[in-house]
Amino acid sequence: MPVTPTVAAITIAMGVVSGVLGAMLGIGGGVFLVPFLVLIIGLPFKSAAAVSLAAVIATSSTVTAAKAGRHLMNLRLGMILEVATAAGGLAGGLTAQTLSPSTLQLLFAVTAVAVAAAVVRRKPPEERSSTVADVGRLGGEYLDELTGRSVRYRVQRIPAGLAASFLAGNLSTLLGVGGGIIKVPVLVTWCGVPMRVAAATSAFMIGVTATSGAVIYYGHGHLIPALAAAAIVGTQAGSAWGLRLSARAQAGGLRKLLAGVLVIVAVLMVVRALR
Repeated sequence: MPVTPTVAAITIAMGVVSGVLGAMLGIGGGVFLVPFLVLIIGLPFKSAAAVSLAAVIATSSTVTAAKAGRHLMNLRLGMILEVATAAGGLAGGLTAQTLSPSTLQLLFAVTAVAVAAAVVRRKPPEERSSTVADVGRLGGEYLDELTGRSVRYRVQRIPAGLAASFLAGNLSTLLGVGGGIIKVPVLVTWCGVPMRVAAATSAFMIGVTATSGAVIYYGHGHLIPALAAAAIVGTQAGSAWGLRLSARAQAGGLRKLLAGVLVIVAVLMVVRALR
């Protein structure tokens, strides 16, 4: 489709909103950007997913750069889990080429409802990890800026983390959304990783995963470079803004509002898929 100045401007605005919400809630902006592109711009689902994945790469770079040097990213854990995530991303990209747009839209609707439920149930980001003496080979330590104390943690249940990473990578590439909605809760609840470390490590991994998926979409001609560039500009600006807001925002009411928006988006996607 031709990318007019109006379409580019709308896409940039969508990217800003998606970047802000994704960074503030830690769930990735793709879950907002894809329905915007499909329902407002009128893009085919696969093209919307391709543009979203390109934006995810840029968003991951922004968040990773912001977190670097603060010992929040667990690079050793991230590289191990990324093996499973990249494999899942490759599988998702190949699977997406065999599914119809209506099927992908129905899958997205299910995912949106699941994300809405997770957003409502999610508590404010506070570190619940207890201080441990031995962090093991994959554990770590960082300074909690809110409390001023050092937090040490030990990583548990690596097989569960690998399985969740494969699923997150598959879902991320298949639907063009960030896999953090799966990775972060699993790392926190099953693997014993503090919330801040899980979010930062997930942000680092999703950029690598999105790259493998975006290459597949590009090879099949679904990626629109000009539209992807507009989305990247918007999401990078929104992510930087969202990171600053997340440090002081009380997001309880915002989470409920976003959950309602996601449910509405899911309904609209179902209606569009069943036409």
